[in-house]
Amino acid sequence: MDARTPPAIARAAEAPQGTSGRRLPPLRPIIGFWHRWIGLIMAGFLFISGVTGAVISWDHELDDLLNPRLVHAPTDGAGLPPLELAKRIEARDPRVQVTFIPLAPEAGENYAFGVYPKQDPATGKLFKPGYNQVFVDPVTGAEVGRREWGAAWPVTRENFVSFLYVLHYSLHIPAMWGIDRWGVWLMGVIAVLWTIDCFAGAYLTLPSRASAKSGKSFWSRWKPAWQIKTKASAYRINFDVHRAFSLWLWGVLFTVAFTAFSLNLYTEVFYPVLSKVSKTTPGPFELRAPAPLDRPIVAKKTYAEVIDIAKAEAAKRGWTDPVGGAFYAPGYGVYGVTFHQPGGDHGGAGVGTPYLYYDSTTGAPAGERLPWKGTAADIFVQAQFPLHSGRILGLPGRILISLTGAVVAILSVTGVVIWEKKRRARKGRTRKAA
Repeated sequence: MDARTPPAIARAAEAPQGTSGRRLPPLRPIIGFWHRWIGLIMAGFLFISGVTGAVISWDHELDDLLNPRLVHAPTDGAGLPPLELAKRIEARDPRVQVTFIPLAPEAGENYAFGVYPKQDPATGKLFKPGYNQVFVDPVTGAEVGRREWGAAWPVTRENFVSFLYVLHYSLHIPAMWGIDRWGVWLMGVIAVLWTIDCFAGAYLTLPSRASAKSGKSFWSRWKPAWQIKTKASAYRINFDVHRAFSLWLWGVLFTVAFTAFSLNLYTEVFYPVLSKVSKTTPGPFELRAPAPLDRPIVAKKTYAEVIDIAKAEAAKRGWTDPVGGAFYAPGYGVYGVTFHQPGGDHGGAGVGTPYLYYDSTTGAPAGERLPWKGTAADIFVQAQFPLHSGRILGLPGRILISLTGAVVAILSVTGVVIWEKKRRARKGRTRKAA
């Protein structure tokens, strides 16, 4: 090119180009557009998820505080066999079957059994007992109370914590057309958008190319994004809080966003994709298709039989922890037996307790889940919920996740304030131009 070259052609030649020779569009406005509108779409959902997440990090402790009558045993003394108490629960109400038995409860606490409705032979539908948890005095065997864990309405002190728990990941969106996962899918999609938006938001905090002309180092130009100017205007403080909090907690926010996606869309997206790119060891819930909601699988093996098999297997492996609990998944026809010390099933650091799974018809082994064992992909799967809840780090992790939930709510509010301020400014410019 020479002095006779038209300026437009010269600028195009100097600009970044694609394979077609066309000038690439500027990236920052595109990412800004994404962050603005996707952030606005997500704001309400993330506010709810952030507030509830901050609270349910302490679900066990809050439940103890709100419901001492259900949690704390009224009688001192040696406890009755949990398997016997499970039989009494089913005898008192033939409409339900026990689906969880606590076998290593904490001292001084009632037994909390899980139950699931049986199929009504007259209608072919499930019974509606109105509860899914039964609390029993371990000494006398008397029923202390019942509740519907996760009930959407009415919200009482008995189900308040579980109401928040379900609200956190599914918004209590009801089942429709025989599918009860609409809310889970919705929040899973929000989590996918949030995961992507973590990178968009971080990119927008980087100093622009124009600022490079100042001659300052990259860090000198980026440093203000990490700070909050407390003596500035209210809007500027709001903006700084939104930007700085996002940067300081970016790693935690990304982890929470990604694990929210992996947990909510585990069967539909996460596990199938992970299995394509890495070696996984599928368990019974990955290998079996769930039965229809109204047709739960009736177990032929009893809890006692399966627990004896699991104890024998644990002894062969040299495990020293006692049987901590046993559950039955009627949708899959699978028993699960876990091993831990009393109270070891909640709040402890790590990726959870070991499980042995058995077929409910034959009693044959159906899989296992061993903490920190398996392929890299298996351990990655194990870590998803502990990372999301902070329990992988024990108490410090739960504190961090609780604070992060509050930050997510703050970011949602400050983001909407920034959008509204800019919207008013654009309207003002439009009116002046008119």
